[in-house]
Amino acid sequence: MITMDHPVIDEGFAARHARLAALCSPQARMGARADPDDPAAVLAMQIVLHIPKRVPPARSGLLAAAAAASVAVCLDERVSEGGAWDEPVAAWMSSRIRKVARRARGAQWAAVQELDGVTSTVNGAQARAFVPGPVGALDSRLKRLQISGTDLENDTPGADQDDLPVLWVNSSLGMTVGKEAAQVGHASMLLAAALSTARVAKWASNDYACTVREADPGRWAQLLAAGGVVVRDAGFTEIAPGSPTVIACW
Repeated sequence: MITMDHPVIDEGFAARHARLAALCSPQARMGARADPDDPAAVLAMQIVLHIPKRVPPARSGLLAAAAAASVAVCLDERVSEGGAWDEPVAAWMSSRIRKVARRARGAQWAAVQELDGVTSTVNGAQARAFVPGPVGALDSRLKRLQISGTDLENDTPGADQDDLPVLWVNSSLGMTVGKEAAQVGHASMLLAAALSTARVAKWASNDYACTVREADPGRWAQLLAAGGVVVRDAGFTEIAPGSPTVIACW
């Protein structure tokens, strides 16, 4: 009998994971393509956070949804060789990996569901990650969404689950929810790239569920010493280049 402990790993998934692992390796990131001269041609993954005005979601759940959606796009079956998402995702992962988070509510949220991407839901919080493309060629339904205004209060998630990874956010940086959404999206990608195909297949069978927690300076120092998948920001927005933003560990 097939269970989550013994997921079926088809050749397509194995190939997609192998490409993610290769393009997200430290060596590949050092040799990533430089930005194009035209700023409008820079490639980025857009992430839309569903933040209803009347009943906003929990911050931790929204970030977990953003992380799950980001890695789901990278390993979606449409990313397979010759698939509809193959070329845009490969081009983006071969460049400097950028993500831009925006907020939506009501009709705005409904409208962007029609665009190519994956929506993830965690404890009622929703986020959708989209197939990457040039920032200057955004669909109007995405372009009109605000990047700012995504602040939510910190909350305390439930107890950690042994079978889920934890994405620890460096609280000392004071990042906005939008910035943290992009950073945990990086973390989920890098974590998947660092894991075995079998373990990622099992994670995929659980919709890439994860927990996002804030780490105070003392906890952050312990995590850095213990090792894990560390995200270091390029410094394009909000924080200094090279700042460690998220540590992913299982």
